[in-house]
Amino acid sequence: MKKQTFIICFILLAFLLKTNEGNSQELVAEFGKNLHIKSVLSESLDDAETIKWCQVNTKEDTWKVEGDILKCTGLPIGVIRSEKEYENFIMHVEWSHQEAGGNSGVFVWSDAKPQGNDLPNGVEVQMLDLEWVKLNTRDGVEPPIAYVHGELFGVGGVKITPENPRGERSKSRENRVLGKKQWNTYEIVCVDGNIKLSVNGKFVNGVTNSSQKKGYLCLEAEGAEIHFRNIQIIELD
Repeated sequence: MKKQTFIICFILLAFLLKTNEGNSQELVAEFGKNLHIKSVLSESLDDAETIKWCQVNTKEDTWKVEGDILKCTGLPIGVIRSEKEYENFIMHVEWSHQEAGGNSGVFVWSDAKPQGNDLPNGVEVQMLDLEWVKLNTRDGVEPPIAYVHGELFGVGGVKITPENPRGERSKSRENRVLGKKQWNTYEIVCVDGNIKLSVNGKFVNGVTNSSQKKGYLCLEAEGAEIHFRNIQIIELD
């Protein structure tokens, strides 16, 4: 009897360890909605799922949901990622920097594995406050204001073809970004390695031929407080 009891306990312990191993990724927040295009077209919005964001390399107090806002302190530098991977989708996200010169972004098609700079690979959709250029002058020269317009660029070895080149990056055709403590709206359309970005209601940027076309979505903490709201993902076939 004792031998049988020992065997049963051993099996249960092994099962629990395996279960914990498979769920080792810490859940940071449940925030935003995940829909499928079929649900949108049929107006079956009750099918929406809450998006789950998992810890990658920030801290427990970096992210906090307050009402309908996801708040990020910006420290330490790193990301959280979506629970699932995405390939073809539309992402709606509203964001507001709370500090002058704030820096952040969304990574699409990411492997969510931090590299030397604490950020993963993927295609970054830049979110910079307008005052960033004034606070990052070198030898009295400001970086080009185009840097903050919602640039798109490959990170960590991911290659893209810029629609409106600024070196290897793609810059927006016009500045539509609003300043700190104002809400900006991005629509990010990602299909078959191609991306189109709408900033505050107008498509102004895009890239093609991304070398990575599927992966996680990541929200970035990069040194300054930023708020997010109304995140929605519509998956496409």
